[in-house]
Amino acid sequence: MVNVLGPRDEFLRILERELEADLHVRGNEVTLRGTPDQVVFAQEVLTELITILRTGQGLTAETVERVVTMSEAQEQVAPAEVLTQNILSNRGKTIRPKTLNQKRYVDAIDQHTVVFGIGPAGTGKTYLAMAKAVQALQAKQVNRIILTRPAIEAGEKLGFLPGTLNDKIDPYLRPLYDALHDMVDPESVPKLLTAGTIEVAPLAYMRGRSLNDAFIILDEAQNTSMEQMKMFLTRLGFGSKMVVTGDVTQVDLPGGQLSGLRAVQHILDGVADITFCQLTNHDVVRHKLVGRIVAAYDRYETAQPHEDERGQRHDRFRR
Repeated sequence: MVNVLGPRDEFLRILERELEADLHVRGNEVTLRGTPDQVVFAQEVLTELITILRTGQGLTAETVERVVTMSEAQEQVAPAEVLTQNILSNRGKTIRPKTLNQKRYVDAIDQHTVVFGIGPAGTGKTYLAMAKAVQALQAKQVNRIILTRPAIEAGEKLGFLPGTLNDKIDPYLRPLYDALHDMVDPESVPKLLTAGTIEVAPLAYMRGRSLNDAFIILDEAQNTSMEQMKMFLTRLGFGSKMVVTGDVTQVDLPGGQLSGLRAVQHILDGVADITFCQLTNHDVVRHKLVGRIVAAYDRYETAQPHEDERGQRHDRFRR
């Protein structure tokens, strides 16, 4: 009961706030009072929390809130099934999907050769793809991991940065290094990079290559042109898997150039063994304020006039 209610009844206070049924706790018993629907819903939430605890996984305030949210959505997949799916463990930390859409994304990576993960910042698109890549490498399903992203500046020119070409490019690849250090022992990373088992490189370095037996991730794909996207996708070799991630609302291409990530959704729609996974602000797993910020920007942009990639002006009106 202490594990269910949380330290100093932290989880109990969340349940009292989120559930419409009244909860009364005495010893090892919880009594629920309310309408039949309210009581049934509260019972389902408590059952899911207990199921998660029985797997040996502890609860957190975030987990409790996610169980309530997923139970409200009344999806066919139980919250406990989503939140107990282990992808990768390293240094006592286990990486798991935290929303139903994230689980669908992870499952799609298992089931398809090319997967597109499209959604706003903080939805775990790149992080979960990295975890699946490291998992595949450890299971010897692939021989190497290739991480790439276009070196497109957002308001600052590459030439303004000091150092050599590699020094200039490195800041654009830093998020990939950061995620990698979360999943692989830090002392192993330099060895894997030196041996070529893990390669982190700008998208331009992919041209002319055929990538066999590799797990390939293209990050920030909204900043690819149509030509670059075609070039990248045709690098696919035998025994390889590709994951392309990006946020089509944050395109930094110059001159209103059409984003390759937006175009590819129409070009490859319906092609076998390729799937598109859409994540939303409800799948944001960073600080909860990030989800609210993304939602606020979505509301603002929906109500504002805008220009498309070709510089054509349109008006959006909220109805």
